[in-house]
Amino acid sequence: MKKNRHHSALFIFIIVYAAFLPAQFDYDVYDKYTSVGQLGLAVTNFGVLGNGWNKINGRIQPSCQYKQKTEILREQVEHFSYAGLWIGGIVGGADRRVSTAIVDGVFDSGQEGFEFFAKPGVEIRSSISSTSLDSMAKYYSPFAVSHQDLIMDFKDYGASPTDDYGIPNHNPLGIDVHLETYAWNFTFADAFVILNYTIKNASNKTIKDIYAGLWMDASVANMNYTNTYEPGGGFTWYDNLNGFDQSTDASGFTRDIAYQYDADGDDGWAESYIGVSLLGGTVPRPYVKSHYSQWVWTSTNNADYPQYSMPLRDFERYDAMKSNVPKGAGIDYTDEGYPSAPNSWMFLFSAGPFGSMPANEDSTVWELPPGDSCSIVMAIVCARWKGATDDSPARRANLHVNNDWAQKAFDGEDANRNNVLDDGEDLNKDGKITRYILPEPPPVPNIALQVADREVTIYWQNNAESYIDPISREQDFEGYRIYGSRKTLSETNKEFTLLGEFDLAHPEYMDIGYNTEFEYIRIQNEFDEPDSVEIDGNYYHYKFVNSDVKNGWLNYYAVTAYDRGDPDANLESLESSVYANRKYVYPGVTTTSDWAAKPSVYPNPYRGQAKWDGYGSRGRQIWFQNLPKKAEIRIFTLAGDLVDVLDHDSDYIGSDIQNIDDRKNPQFSGGAHAWDLITRHDQATASGLYLFTVENLDNESSSFGKIKEGKFLIIK
Repeated sequence: MKKNRHHSALFIFIIVYAAFLPAQFDYDVYDKYTSVGQLGLAVTNFGVLGNGWNKINGRIQPSCQYKQKTEILREQVEHFSYAGLWIGGIVGGADRRVSTAIVDGVFDSGQEGFEFFAKPGVEIRSSISSTSLDSMAKYYSPFAVSHQDLIMDFKDYGASPTDDYGIPNHNPLGIDVHLETYAWNFTFADAFVILNYTIKNASNKTIKDIYAGLWMDASVANMNYTNTYEPGGGFTWYDNLNGFDQSTDASGFTRDIAYQYDADGDDGWAESYIGVSLLGGTVPRPYVKSHYSQWVWTSTNNADYPQYSMPLRDFERYDAMKSNVPKGAGIDYTDEGYPSAPNSWMFLFSAGPFGSMPANEDSTVWELPPGDSCSIVMAIVCARWKGATDDSPARRANLHVNNDWAQKAFDGEDANRNNVLDDGEDLNKDGKITRYILPEPPPVPNIALQVADREVTIYWQNNAESYIDPISREQDFEGYRIYGSRKTLSETNKEFTLLGEFDLAHPEYMDIGYNTEFEYIRIQNEFDEPDSVEIDGNYYHYKFVNSDVKNGWLNYYAVTAYDRGDPDANLESLESSVYANRKYVYPGVTTTSDWAAKPSVYPNPYRGQAKWDGYGSRGRQIWFQNLPKKAEIRIFTLAGDLVDVLDHDSDYIGSDIQNIDDRKNPQFSGGAHAWDLITRHDQATASGLYLFTVENLDNESSSFGKIKEGKFLIIK
């Protein structure tokens, strides 16, 4: 199968790194990925991005997935297996050197090409302090730039700046690299990750005209496409196309986005773009140019496109990083006529020159003396197609919007994008620029759910109401929206259903929202005064009841807060992320101390290959309900043979069957337990009538030790 080429490359990659990485290498680094927004990007502390779609700690984690938080399978698109940093410069006046984190010629190169070495650890910081987002709140730091900062260091040398660590043909620049990645959960800023690289010259020689960029083995594809259990199902490597978007934004600023897309969109399963762009850095934009190269995945040279092959030596790589003209092709990559047939296209996006000081009067040459640092800031951006026509600026409209938000985040309070910064620092003092400022909606409300029989109650706190907008400096909270999972199959491209919207009735803002006020949702005491309810030690001020939901079906809920917007700043009303506090539940009956109800099974009869079942025999499930807090469920054939034994307690979380994703941390009612129809001997059950018993093991119950019986039918 052609898709195995990356698995082979990964195998070599692991062996290579095990052989020559420093002892302090963080082997667990692949479990670090941006998780707050919709773009899940794996980041390592040795210059590589992505994880090759391999299992990390037993799970397949995002490599470069957008969208990673959606329940719509068609939108769960992966965009590359690996990407990596390339840095080149001129040492000693004429010696062109390039250090690479990863290359695609691994079958020929062996260790060569993997030329960055990890320093210990990856630090995580977050600007989120809300208890509803405890996965990030535990990393809260007043020094955090974004909702999730990943901070790490690596270098291109061993014990000394001239130590090549035994890698063939590696001539280190002698540089230390500090990487900080920034990601947000705002709905308008959750499709990009910013990469802020600071490059320090650790050698005793000046480096001239530094170019830096990202090598990318892009492959836009959806792992859900076709039956993933079928051989070859899921995706293909060889149906992608590249492009270089040099469109301008509303201010006339050129974007320069290297991008890739699936040529035909895989019947609607891969209608997504991956792009890389330069946001800025130490050297002002007029002196820095972006460059783009592409080639077909190859071990040496590709017979179909001989000019479009990966540069193999440092001097070739450096030339590729500072030019759009491929080796021997004679045409610019951005001209009409370069290869446009789908294939396994790689690309290299680069920019330069960089340094800490100009080396000539017209600032066309830059130097990085020993001990000095410079920075380069890039963005990885994803976007859904806008429309289904051929690749065009119109179809890339969402890519433009998302990239422009990344640029706005970098620009912050700087409108001209031409300021030279000291060592990449962005400080709000002494006239310097403040970077990474985005307009902010009110904070995500902290929520809690209570699950009952065909009913879910959503509670939330009023933590969003006192928030002050960082741009308008006003307390502009306006209202709340309550969302649930989509209610009908006809809502194919709609993930949430709006269950309710409630807002303030300001006399001067009557045109915003429905002006309902909050009496319907506010928790009040017996004197009709605002009050709160305590749940697990936290106090909640509002509630909304969703009734007539089906037991045993996965549901999810979220509450957002929105503001009035800022007309003076040309900002519309902003809403907190609907994904930030989404919680999953399985409605069902609750438990009682006397256990008066008779246990039962649903659906009964169970009919095989129902629409809610997954592929394979382990994707099925039925539910036992009306259970005591603690119980043993024993399942028998009519002949009395024991089929399976289930141990139940009210803290059940569904981790014993495949069909329930425990990563979603779903909440259960306590009185129900799912079974996947797999016997205790790990075999699928046959059609027929089955008997079961439930024994009450709750020693605090008045019916402790009591056994009740039932039966159910399986039809396949």
